[in-house]
Amino acid sequence: MALLPDTTRRLDVLTAEAQATGRAPSVVLGIVRDGGLAYVAGAGDHPLPDPGTQYRIGSISKTMTATLVMRLRDEGRLTLDDLLYRHLPGTPVGGVTLRQLLGHASGLQREPDSAGWWERTEGTDVDTLLAGLTPEKLAHPPHRTYHYSNLAYGLLGAVLERVTGKPWIELLTEQVLAPLSMLRTTYHPHEPFAPGYVVHPLHGTLNEEPRTDTGAMAPAGQLWSSLADLGRWAAFLAEPAPEVLAPDTLAEMCVPVAISDPETWSGGHGLGIELYRRGERVLVGHGGSMPGYVSVIAVHRPSRTGVVGYANAYGFPIGQLAFAALLEVLDREPVPPAPWRPAAPPPPEAVELCGRWWWMGLAHDATWENGELVLTRAGRDPWRFTVEGTDRWRCHSGANDGETLVVRRDPAGGVAALDIATFIFTRDAGQLG
Repeated sequence: MALLPDTTRRLDVLTAEAQATGRAPSVVLGIVRDGGLAYVAGAGDHPLPDPGTQYRIGSISKTMTATLVMRLRDEGRLTLDDLLYRHLPGTPVGGVTLRQLLGHASGLQREPDSAGWWERTEGTDVDTLLAGLTPEKLAHPPHRTYHYSNLAYGLLGAVLERVTGKPWIELLTEQVLAPLSMLRTTYHPHEPFAPGYVVHPLHGTLNEEPRTDTGAMAPAGQLWSSLADLGRWAAFLAEPAPEVLAPDTLAEMCVPVAISDPETWSGGHGLGIELYRRGERVLVGHGGSMPGYVSVIAVHRPSRTGVVGYANAYGFPIGQLAFAALLEVLDREPVPPAPWRPAAPPPPEAVELCGRWWWMGLAHDATWENGELVLTRAGRDPWRFTVEGTDRWRCHSGANDGETLVVRRDPAGGVAALDIATFIFTRDAGQLG
């Protein structure tokens, strides 16, 4: 869906202003809608912004590592509540769960031990990473507090290799990148790519940063990608390809494991996915940085609208620019509702349930919509039920998600009441459930 000219002009201005004030050699920003890039804005000329140029994506790599873990969970090869001991026996930090590692609630310290900052240092192999662990790497009791940990994702990468017998990048390419045609997302950079810089704070000159192979820590931040490829990943986070990950599994990844700012509840972390609250909207995605690079991906799933962006200057506020751009699009161009179309006749077992029902003096209206029985009450999210058996329905939305509806019948076989998780709904407004 193409954006309106007034919107694209505003995006161009935002990007140009951010590049000028943030002093980045190159900034590129993409808006994703309906599964593809709807608009690309860029500023700077070192190099000229192009959706095919690679930048380093940093911690956005974690969202892909988490996707691999969830695939293995769905295949029954591990569970999220497995202790780390199960897959990495002998490690002195093995008493944390995979769920806690994914959600930065394990209490692990942020970084692994290294001769220098791991992001600017050539990495080691998995065995060396594990050999360097000590009990002191647990900085907090698990799940006491949110504590972001790159080390956690190095360990998750080690779990993936131990469970599958394949290197992390081979597994990622085979199971995620290739099926999504993300062919410009790679372990090492491939031309054309943008060199990464730190801009001197006093005289504005450029210091080019090393492009390291982070080894066993690669699952936390190694990858390179283009704007076009990152747009495909944003489209996936909006609406996943089922052959890569079940939609219900991605939805599970977007449920908070930990709130990162308990005072305002404006941010949190799910299973590998960062959560951002902006007004009444919740966005999902992740930020990323490596020496010389910053990146961002944020998606508003209900509208299938997202933003992706890069700059090749460490410290550039790419997240601030991206959120401003995404909110401009969402505010200026809300996604229109799907057109109403006549429905097929409901089955007989649904017809007799439609109409008004009462519980504790509160009215609930039952309708048939797109193969589901839907109960609505003013001001509340609807409950959507699908048939599970004779006179038995299962809810999969709202406050009764997962609960059952059982149809109670009178001696003549007519519908007398609806029993929803022991709450009794009747046609009589004066009868209390």
